[in-house]
Amino acid sequence: MLFAYSKDASGHIITGVMERAVCRIIDANFNRAREAMRVVEEFCRFALNSATLAARAKQLRHELSGVIGKLDTAQLITSRDTLGDVGVGQVVDKQMARADLRDSLSAGCKRLTEALRSLAEVIRIENQPSAEVIEKLRYDAYTLEKDIVLFADTVEKYRRVGLYVVITSELPAEVISLTHKCAAGGADCIQLRAKAIADDKLLALAEAFVGICKDTGVLSVINDRVDIAVATGADGLHVGQNDLPIERARKLQKTPLVIGKSTHSVRQLRAACDERPTYAALGPVFATGTKPDVPPVGLDYVRQATDMLTDEGIGNVAIGGITAENVEQVLCAGAASIAVCAAVTKAEDPTAACRTLKERIEAFKMRQSVS
Repeated sequence: MLFAYSKDASGHIITGVMERAVCRIIDANFNRAREAMRVVEEFCRFALNSATLAARAKQLRHELSGVIGKLDTAQLITSRDTLGDVGVGQVVDKQMARADLRDSLSAGCKRLTEALRSLAEVIRIENQPSAEVIEKLRYDAYTLEKDIVLFADTVEKYRRVGLYVVITSELPAEVISLTHKCAAGGADCIQLRAKAIADDKLLALAEAFVGICKDTGVLSVINDRVDIAVATGADGLHVGQNDLPIERARKLQKTPLVIGKSTHSVRQLRAACDERPTYAALGPVFATGTKPDVPPVGLDYVRQATDMLTDEGIGNVAIGGITAENVEQVLCAGAASIAVCAAVTKAEDPTAACRTLKERIEAFKMRQSVS
């Protein structure tokens, strides 16, 4: 027997009918939770292409099956009465409405935590240890939902980036001018890298920079300074190997930040994947005056890195010494987006330089899509 109760008349007597009801509740909610977990897992697998998040959802499902498997599963199945279930067929207005796949994910997550709560409450009557395990799984599910949603929001934002421009300057007028020109030239994302400006001046400059990007529909990224990124409402943050860990940066965000991480080797990339950035910067691909002390990693690293990132759902951007003349080599190596600095910011006409790069990136991607 799964549950057997015998209490005196003044206590809480649970008859055979109630015992069967307990089994039906457990069976229904176990099935509901497994179905919901499958929706979550498939979203991570096919929409986000994230092996890590999909594995977490799968592990949650297996752990729940392990807990329920310790009960009398034959009694659970025997108690099932689909035809006699008064809840079958009952619907609420617009209950099944789904505008997109994200709605399906949201519904799945809610169904999952509701089912886990019901399971914990009912199983607690007789088996407190199992109930505690299920309670832990419910909190794991809340955390997983948060991680999926934050990752999905930023991945979706970054997915459209083809041309990424890094503005390295401490001159406010130059930064503002270049931001306008790069946006006009078709840059999809612009990063402000101004390490030597005093905080008060940097804040004012970043506010103006973010404002221009918002007005022109360009993603705005702040280098290194999560406080400035959050204070100005920037879309993202970019960190290097020795900057604030991504986990710490995420604790400070008010809304989901696109977060990038610089990597210069396979070892650094593996470590970065554990931090779950939105994208990894791969470089410098070629020798660059921006970071003369960092040796170029070459196209081989771009190939290795893009292969590694395929199952992680993490974006990539190749950076370092890339120009209109060699950009196609980098794209052929697998780069999903291209970051440039001097090729645009030092050009006589930054707008035209951006436009040329953007056209070559789009032409390459068009050829790839039809081949």
